[in-house]
Amino acid sequence: MPQRIPESYVRSTVTSRIEDRLQSIGQQILSRTRLERIILDFDLYASDRRTAPMENVVEIMRRDIEVETVKGDAFKVTYVSGDPKAAMEVTNRLASLFIEENRRDREVLADGTNQFLESQLEDARRRLAEHEKKVQEYRQQYTGELPTQVQSNLQVIQNTQLQVQAIVESIDRDRDRRIVLERSIADASAADERTAAGTSPVEAQASPEEEELETARRALRELQARLTSEHPDVARAKRQLRELEAKAAPAAPSAAAPAPQPQIRPARPTATAARIRNLQNEMQNIDRQIAYKEAEERRLRGVIATYQARVEAAPKRESELIELTRDYTTLQQLYTGLLAKREDSKIAANLERRQAGEQFRILDPARVPEQPFSPNRTRMNLMGAIAGLALGLGLVALLEYRDTTLRTDDDVLSTLNLPVLAVIPLLVTSVDDRRQKRRRWAAVAAAASVMVIGTAVVVWKAMAH
Repeated sequence: MPQRIPESYVRSTVTSRIEDRLQSIGQQILSRTRLERIILDFDLYASDRRTAPMENVVEIMRRDIEVETVKGDAFKVTYVSGDPKAAMEVTNRLASLFIEENRRDREVLADGTNQFLESQLEDARRRLAEHEKKVQEYRQQYTGELPTQVQSNLQVIQNTQLQVQAIVESIDRDRDRRIVLERSIADASAADERTAAGTSPVEAQASPEEEELETARRALRELQARLTSEHPDVARAKRQLRELEAKAAPAAPSAAAPAPQPQIRPARPTATAARIRNLQNEMQNIDRQIAYKEAEERRLRGVIATYQARVEAAPKRESELIELTRDYTTLQQLYTGLLAKREDSKIAANLERRQAGEQFRILDPARVPEQPFSPNRTRMNLMGAIAGLALGLGLVALLEYRDTTLRTDDDVLSTLNLPVLAVIPLLVTSVDDRRQKRRRWAAVAAAASVMVIGTAVVVWKAMAH
């Protein structure tokens, strides 16, 4: 009987042909243990069991059983016995054994397939977890050098380069400011030395802003004498000069007022010295800022070098990661396939346990035969007659072949190749006549005996068959 649930929904794990399964199940059913149990249950071959060992009796029964495939998935179980009822009961027992053994074998095969897939799935799960751990450890070990992080590394490099550029420009501005401060200190020191030599007019003494402005102008002239107007240092000097001019602009109206008559008074070295100290303090602050910014520049350039090395290492990491990922993908596909097969196997095993799969079913149960199928008496009689006729004809031919008497003149001429002068008829006495009659009756009896013996042999062979 075919599977009750369509195979498009549930595929059975038993895919062997009916012939192969019949051969396997037949070997189990026709084993000595099974047949011996049937012999004892139905008390078969009682006379044989008294004279022969059980092994020989089992072999006799095995020859009386025949399993024949009819067509398609149908097969026929036959048991030959002299007892009609025993033949029916044994045949039905054999049919039920085929059904039960087929069901048990299908369940065992389905459960075995399920257990095998379970073990394979567990092994694949373990290997997948180990490989996944390797990939994770690799990603953690080479964090920052992975191909997926190249774009972020390039962005960090670009941003850091902008920071370095800003710091370099700030350092350049601080250095320019320091140059201005150095000149201002030098000018203030020179003025202080002149003041220390005598008195100086109050009106002639320039303000600090004017001195700083003059120092910036001299620095610009020196840079313009050495560099082009497009040079960044010249541009910074011009920008600084404009800033100083903007600071000194509010003091211009007071400078434009009519100057009073010069008065000679003592110099004030204390104010100049204080101004020089302020300039020196400012220059020290600028030095500290320059040192800090240079250290920051070195740190940022180290960051750029680090990220640049990560970008350069990305192709190597990519090839290594591709190899790891390829193996991981293969294991993942294997695991997914085994998982799907395991689920199908579980459903198939449940199908067999519920006896919803393919099963053997009795189409035509054994019945008590109304007449023996062997021997066929009509066939036996016909075969006996044919055999007797053949033996009779053979015997006549044999006797004729062995008869060497010469009966006619033609026989003499053909045999001896001599001319016949005269033919003397046979003179039979009464004694010879009785002797010939006895010979004829003996020949008839022999032919009849041969016919009877031949018929008996044919009948015996037919019954044995």
